[in-house]
Amino acid sequence: MRWSAGGTPDRGAGAETEVSPSLRVAAAYGWRLIIVGAAVYAIFAALGRFQLVTLAVFLALVLTALLEPLVSLLNRWMPRSVAVAGGLLLGIVLLFGILSLIGANVAGEWEGLRREFVGGVARIERWLEGPPFRLRAGTLSDLQARVSRFVSSHRASLISTALSGVGQLVEVLTVGVLALFCAVFFLHSGDRMWGWFGGQLPGRGRHPVRLAGRAAWVTFTGYTRGIVVVAAINAVLVGVTLFVLGVPLAVPLAVLEFFAAFIPLVGSPIALAVAAVVALAAKGPLVAVVVVLLIVAIGQIEGHVLHPLVMSRAVRLHPVVVALSVICGSVTAGVPGAVVAVPLVSVAWSVYGVLRAHPRPPSTPLGR
Repeated sequence: MRWSAGGTPDRGAGAETEVSPSLRVAAAYGWRLIIVGAAVYAIFAALGRFQLVTLAVFLALVLTALLEPLVSLLNRWMPRSVAVAGGLLLGIVLLFGILSLIGANVAGEWEGLRREFVGGVARIERWLEGPPFRLRAGTLSDLQARVSRFVSSHRASLISTALSGVGQLVEVLTVGVLALFCAVFFLHSGDRMWGWFGGQLPGRGRHPVRLAGRAAWVTFTGYTRGIVVVAAINAVLVGVTLFVLGVPLAVPLAVLEFFAAFIPLVGSPIALAVAAVVALAAKGPLVAVVVVLLIVAIGQIEGHVLHPLVMSRAVRLHPVVVALSVICGSVTAGVPGAVVAVPLVSVAWSVYGVLRAHPRPPSTPLGR
């Protein structure tokens, strides 16, 4: 501290070295955010180490959310275990029925589709040779020849890649079996499992955990059932439109649209872009333009009609948050991360909201 000429402390000089209150508050929030960020990173790193198990549990929760109403309905007339077995059996039959329908549709249209694609590629080549592109004649034929030479020269690496794909298929089957196994117990006694978990916590921690678990499950089931409804409506619109336009493989493309709708904002445009390519090769540029207009129309219907009506109660996230969640999820874990990102963020936000609105009681825990 400096001293003035009269021998008294110069407090003005010392005040200049004090930290401002706003900087103190920013520093306090900063180290807390750093700790929270480190904890979140550690959680996601642990989940990444057990990615297959995490994905299996997520799929089991999805199956539980979808089949629980059916199982509860069957449980009125039969024991719970029989109702669970019946619900899962109906779900498996429905899934294999859809796959069989796709296979039969592709097999029935394959020969005609091959002829249409041969003629469609020729039409596209003639169209690209005209204005405004004016490509050199035979460009697509040269590209096809180069692809053939590449495949023949890299046959060994392609075979090894195919063999590695067999290993990935085994992983997919493992995840499916584990998800089905977990779904059986979640459907049969999921509430008792969660009650047992809450009973292991200290008395003061049971109330917020029960509130958070209830809010998380309500949000997750609402999102899962809502996205299935939105995806089904999108698939029906796409399938009917492609069938009316005479585009081949209308049913498989509609099913592709159904599964792509589980990735918000970007899934449907990608699936419809594939449909536009098929329409361009099979029916020409005019039908492809109609399919592109279909992409815009379905995007508007999904964003302004379906999501506000179906998903508003389950997901209260800004579209920017949804977009950032999908991108971050895809960067972190690819397609599974993009599918899981939005429900995960929605559940986290609902848990935060319910814990903020219902603080922990100071006295006895819930249930006494």
